[in-house]
Amino acid sequence: MDEIIKTDKLSKSYQEVHAVEGVSLNVRKGEIYGFLGLNGAGKTTTIRMLLGMIRPTSGTSYLLGKKVDAGNQQLWKSIGYLVETPYSYPELTVWDNLEISRRLHNIADKSTVDSVIDKLQLTTYRDRKAKNLSLGNAQRLGLAKAMLNNPKILILDEPINGLDPAGIVEIRKLLQDLSMNKGVTVFISSHILGEVAKLANRIGIIHQGSLVQEVNTNKLDLLLHKRLVLGARNIEAVRGKLIEKGYSLDFTEDGNLELADGKAVKHPEEIANILVHSGMPPTLLKTEIEDLESYFLRMIGMKGGNAI
Repeated sequence: MDEIIKTDKLSKSYQEVHAVEGVSLNVRKGEIYGFLGLNGAGKTTTIRMLLGMIRPTSGTSYLLGKKVDAGNQQLWKSIGYLVETPYSYPELTVWDNLEISRRLHNIADKSTVDSVIDKLQLTTYRDRKAKNLSLGNAQRLGLAKAMLNNPKILILDEPINGLDPAGIVEIRKLLQDLSMNKGVTVFISSHILGEVAKLANRIGIIHQGSLVQEVNTNKLDLLLHKRLVLGARNIEAVRGKLIEKGYSLDFTEDGNLELADGKAVKHPEEIANILVHSGMPPTLLKTEIEDLESYFLRMIGMKGGNAI
């Protein structure tokens, strides 16, 4: 079975508000799928439907090939999840919180708690009350609970919130190890495109409840806009010379020239050669690549980009 997570036209409405509309996802075994969207885009609502926490208005979702249904309790033995703010018993220690979770999951191996504490770098905080944890360590505790039952699927809603840069790198490596070496399927929602792009194999972008785009992260570079930015002492003369040579140019906001022509972007030395031999050498010549945040905004048609 290749598709581990599947939704078919999943929708959820609250009276006149359409929180999620016709979302169809297919996530394969061992894949890390990044589910991206602005706050309020429909990420958490989709995840809650995936986990059977709320019923869809229409559509269906499947985990491990089984329809998500409140009565299908056996399914949840193979699922780990963290949704929004990680929940814990504030007066109990990290170890006590995880021990309670172990018993609730009917996990016979008592060493599981110490193992997951070590894995999530929580050993120092083992005996600290949950209410006294930093936001980042509270997030780690939530992740530890999600991983306690060695799940086949991990569904994580904004799991890197509150983590410092070192913590983000640790969690990234941990999830990549689970995916690559244990075959765990990870579904991770976030509004931080740059970080998820480093982690995920595939990305789905949701905006205003609708799935806008799915893309393999190894193809992202091909989708980013690139341009060659050019400066010169006599910018009009340079513009005329390059138009004469068949190039199409526009002015940048700061008065330089930009060329989006693929050949120019790949071979800026040819532009330099033309201008030097024409007696008007460039004072600026650089290739600029659209950053991931700009790409994301372009995809959803917000300020900084045009809808596609």
